[in-house]
Amino acid sequence: MREILHIQGGQCGNQIGAKFWEVICDEHGIDGTGRYAGDSDLQLERINVYYNEASGGRFVPRAGLMSQRLDLGSAVPRGVRSVPNISSLQMSNFACVLSLSFVNNSLALFASFTGFQVCHSLGGGTGSGMGTLLISKIREEYPDRMMLTFSVFPSPKVSDTVVEPYNATLSVHQLVENADECMVLDNEALYDICFRTLKLATPSFGDLNHLISATMSGVTCCLRFPGQLNSDLRKLAVNLIPFPRLHFFMVGFAPLTSRGSQMYRALTVPELTQQMWDAKNMMCAADPRHGRYLTASACFRGKMSTKEVDEQMLNVQNKNSSYFVEWIPNNVKSSVCDMPPRGLKMAGTFVGNSTSIQEMFRRVSEQFTAMFRRKAFLHWYTGEGMDEMEFTEAESNMNDLVAEYQQYQDATAEEEYDEEEEEERDA
Repeated sequence: MREILHIQGGQCGNQIGAKFWEVICDEHGIDGTGRYAGDSDLQLERINVYYNEASGGRFVPRAGLMSQRLDLGSAVPRGVRSVPNISSLQMSNFACVLSLSFVNNSLALFASFTGFQVCHSLGGGTGSGMGTLLISKIREEYPDRMMLTFSVFPSPKVSDTVVEPYNATLSVHQLVENADECMVLDNEALYDICFRTLKLATPSFGDLNHLISATMSGVTCCLRFPGQLNSDLRKLAVNLIPFPRLHFFMVGFAPLTSRGSQMYRALTVPELTQQMWDAKNMMCAADPRHGRYLTASACFRGKMSTKEVDEQMLNVQNKNSSYFVEWIPNNVKSSVCDMPPRGLKMAGTFVGNSTSIQEMFRRVSEQFTAMFRRKAFLHWYTGEGMDEMEFTEAESNMNDLVAEYQQYQDATAEEEYDEEEEEERDA
């Protein structure tokens, strides 16, 4: 089994994490008491990836919840009570040692541990500060394991905290160095999907979290269920990351249909493919049409022909060749899982590594610079023991990341070949 340890931190991370567990408990037939009440042997075949089997035939989600005591006064803990037996860590920001002991204790029983999955936001305090600190400590302790994050970035129009650009920039500095795969989300893009595609007049956080949980379920389905073509965290990383620092992905889910038009829409592989690649379907505020895809992955769920899936993927690349870098041939990979999500005959999840994601980093960097050059709000950080140099390094790292994406967006196959020839001549 490819066991995964799930960790969620802060108010946002706990909310999307709780929704994720609701969805996969339902998909695996696990009821509120942790007992199996499903209808298919396939639901239990790889149950150990996310669950520990306890005495009495109960299945316990392998998860840890981190939150500041202030956060725990909110509705977050009440929201996770429907999920059976999750380990809750009530902690303040200095309690990283507590978290690591929980991680070590959890991993002691693993047979074939593949990595970690972290849900957090980068704009607040606990998810960004405590979350990325824990990620860096885990990387020191387990350097050979995969680290997958579902990171909610600050939105361009919706801002909860004035210091979001500081928190996000400091977090990205850690994620570039210590995470292997980052699925980028933001509330603005999710609101747009609810308004434009789902036709919801007043979307709630529950609606946004449902979109995120559907995507998380899709990304992990090939680990949780047997299928015709199976993927895992490491294989996903190998296929999607051409250069180690460029591991920030745009994600999307299909089908997304308003309730009124569901009966008029046929679910087919071409229809799913068309929506998965649609720029309006991306769950972060960056337009893939403004950049080029380095790599992409599509995970289809349901009974379908792998031949048809491969044909559709090839068709997308041929029709939109200008949006793909030509120096990585066959840069779109697909996998097929036989088990569809609840209530659907088939579905698809998209993960793309596009150079256009630099738009988001550029936006955060500009906001960061505007405040940092005047040293605004900096005393809140230096008063807690941080140094101004940490901010300068984080800003520089993010600007380097933007430059790197731009470099590979502009690169051509001929340029790369010329550089190799020059190196050979110099040698």
